[in-house]
Amino acid sequence: MKRIEDYVISIPDFPEPGIIFRDVTSVLQDADGLRLAIDLMQEKLKGLEFDQIAGSESRGFIFGAPIAYNLHKPFIPIRKKGKLPRETVSIQYELEYGTAELEMHRDAVKPGQKVVLVDDLIATGGTNEAMIRLVEGLGGEVVKAVFLMELAGLKGRERLKEYDVDSVIIYPGK
Repeated sequence: MKRIEDYVISIPDFPEPGIIFRDVTSVLQDADGLRLAIDLMQEKLKGLEFDQIAGSESRGFIFGAPIAYNLHKPFIPIRKKGKLPRETVSIQYELEYGTAELEMHRDAVKPGQKVVLVDDLIATGGTNEAMIRLVEGLGGEVVKAVFLMELAGLKGRERLKEYDVDSVIIYPGK
């Protein structure tokens, strides 16, 4: 049986020299890899009490929705601005080159609800921090953040040091 790391294709010098790009699509394109990724991420939630799972567009949907389905929990989509049809709350945050904006439905989280964040990758932690601020702004409590991959050299875990962060694969570099 293959390890989850065996499904990730690493591409050197992309998008620039010195960077090793960890391609999650190679995991998604293999039925065994996808199942293993979801199972290993879901295992990180064993014994945890929570009400909902939230994931950001689009890879957070890919991993978060099946885990929510398996655990019989609601799934909250956090989307790019302008994609949700009802009243939303939004947050603008910094990217490496510019800014982005995420939003979620205003009624997605009730005060006191415990929320788990799911995404494919934690790098600098900026997107994850924005998702936390959205959930907490509605009175929810982020009880854990689970990622398939972590680029430890970008120090996203440090940015989220007040939260329970767990990753299936941790790469030491960027």
